[in-house]
Amino acid sequence: MKLGLVLPSSGSEASPEALVAAAEGAERIGLASVWTFERLMRPVGAATSIEGYDNPLPDSYGRVFDPVETLAYVAARTSTITLGTSVLDSVLHNPLVLARRLATLDQLSGGRLLAGLGVGWMAAEYEATGVPTAGRGARFGEHVEAMRAVWGPDPVEFTGKLYRIAKSLTGPKPVRPGGPALLAGAMAPAAIARAARLGMGLNSIMMTWEMLADAVSTFRAAAEQAGHEPDALPIVVRVNGAVTSAPTEGGEREPLTGSVDQVLQDLERVRTLGIDHVFWPQTAPLGEQLSVMTDLIAG
Repeated sequence: MKLGLVLPSSGSEASPEALVAAAEGAERIGLASVWTFERLMRPVGAATSIEGYDNPLPDSYGRVFDPVETLAYVAARTSTITLGTSVLDSVLHNPLVLARRLATLDQLSGGRLLAGLGVGWMAAEYEATGVPTAGRGARFGEHVEAMRAVWGPDPVEFTGKLYRIAKSLTGPKPVRPGGPALLAGAMAPAAIARAARLGMGLNSIMMTWEMLADAVSTFRAAAEQAGHEPDALPIVVRVNGAVTSAPTEGGEREPLTGSVDQVLQDLERVRTLGIDHVFWPQTAPLGEQLSVMTDLIAG
């Protein structure tokens, strides 16, 4: 089982020193991956989703280090650990520009990039970047295809409904032919199926066991229908709760949270779904967090 940790890349405590300490510590104890996320802005007050729902946001979203630059920074201080985004809202970026940034990061890290991509949800971020919210699912699919074209052999050329790249030479290319491994941050069945059709992996958020099982089933069925080998497409689970030194008592414990022993029991259930990569946020001081993660690895 591959285990990972989210880097402290947001809020008042985020700093170059904190990022390096967390990345180096994670690699030292044997974690498989470290992760960043993207948040372009924190509207004052609640943030309105594209569907029109108001969502309160933590203050930390007002100060978020860019995920690509953050991972490039810690890549220089580590050597083996996987560097992941969960997620980068790809459609808010031009595909040629983003493809080159990701390829550069992949080269600088020696091919360690695992790129989680998504469509985002905040209406204000779409407005600020000048991207229409209508048809964002189709935009996401074409955006991925355009980036894959950029990562392919030169000369590169792409013509779609939304994006056009003239026949050109553009590099660097990613370490792996065809581009870095891609994950889609998706929860809705239609988005999960779209990721599978695109031949991407799935980055699922752990909510309930039933939702996770349904997501896995939907993803693998869609992958097989699209002609992909379902088991060859990775599934990575992001947990929003914590691994702690003390057990969580009572019946309200969320999956994959609580003490090391409690989480180890849950990981066995994750394995039965054919999933082998899970990561958590850093919710305690770094030394304490690394201590419980060391115990989790040993278990």
